[in-house]
Amino acid sequence: MSPLLPPLPSRPSRSSSLPSRRTALRAAAGIGTAVLGASACGPGAEAAKAADDTETEGLRMGAEWESHARTFMSWPALESVWGRDLPYVREDIARVARTIAEYEYVVMLAGPGQRKAAQRACGRGVEVIPLAVDDLWARDTVPVFVERDGEVVGVDFHFNGWGDKQEHTNDACVGRNLLSKYGIPREKAPLISEGGSFETDGEGTLLITESSIVNDNRNPGKSRDQIEAELERALGIEKVVWLAGVRGEDITDAHVDSLVRFTAPGVVLLDRAAPGTLADSWSRAADQAKTVLSKAKDAKGRSFEIIDLPQPDLDRITGEGDDFVSTYTNFYVANDSVFLPRFGDRKADDRARSILREHFPERDVVPVRIDTIASGGGGIHCSTHDQPGSPVD
Repeated sequence: MSPLLPPLPSRPSRSSSLPSRRTALRAAAGIGTAVLGASACGPGAEAAKAADDTETEGLRMGAEWESHARTFMSWPALESVWGRDLPYVREDIARVARTIAEYEYVVMLAGPGQRKAAQRACGRGVEVIPLAVDDLWARDTVPVFVERDGEVVGVDFHFNGWGDKQEHTNDACVGRNLLSKYGIPREKAPLISEGGSFETDGEGTLLITESSIVNDNRNPGKSRDQIEAELERALGIEKVVWLAGVRGEDITDAHVDSLVRFTAPGVVLLDRAAPGTLADSWSRAADQAKTVLSKAKDAKGRSFEIIDLPQPDLDRITGEGDDFVSTYTNFYVANDSVFLPRFGDRKADDRARSILREHFPERDVVPVRIDTIASGGGGIHCSTHDQPGSPVD
């Protein structure tokens, strides 16, 4: 066990009148196709066409623990979502960026009018580039990177605001604009989805929740079998392990990166509610995932080793809000490092850090306070996106 962490200072409470990532699907009812239609980067017909255009020979989606060239993040801009918490969530994002930048190169995307303020907050160790975004969830808006014969390619999954639940005029264009800026080839996915939907071991196995992609708010009329085949073509995947997830309870429809994560091929950490917590749809989703994984094989025919990663006691955390996301599974693996939330339950924080140290013994395991990000329904993994490759100096 590592030493107990010092106590955290309090933060202003989040207004209960503001939508979070979990409540936004109710608050945003009626946004619908009007938001998507307002974007010049909506998928249109190109998503359907791309399936025939994509070559899969030599295609591979790597694991997060492999070498990164850089980490991308986004500077939140939507006052309609964050309200008076916008300054506080920006503090969280800047803190995460500065901490990761001690281990690898970090690029922050910010609207041109917000670039200077973002640079002041993030410090000289983070590069802030002028690229318009709406919100902070870079995991979902930045393209999913794969390698084709050693070349990095960005797969654009046509972000649509998690099924038109949130304004995304700028975020819908992040994939195309970012790849153009960096000269990275762009593949147009045959599907609509988000990076938080995918978890891979780098050896051909993909974990995904059915609720987040076999869903008419992303892929109307497509069956699970059709989507599986298209994922295999788009990402070079050999085996998809389907978990049920939870439909309609949060804005993402239960992304896998807050439920179960690989730490090595054949080894996963599974989110578990704190002892004594009443069962709800999220804990039932974890139970279902454990049942599926205990019977499944990966792409290489291995059984899964499943390790529980318990949540903190909600009576002891420093954050608050009915929609506070208190899972430790939303950690981020970077070069020589792992970043996990620091929730303020000292015993649980220390236990989670110890578990991650056991699975990443050669990396520094670094806790980061993210109370406002978590109150908005996400975590460190949700707010970061790795680009594979040799580290940028």
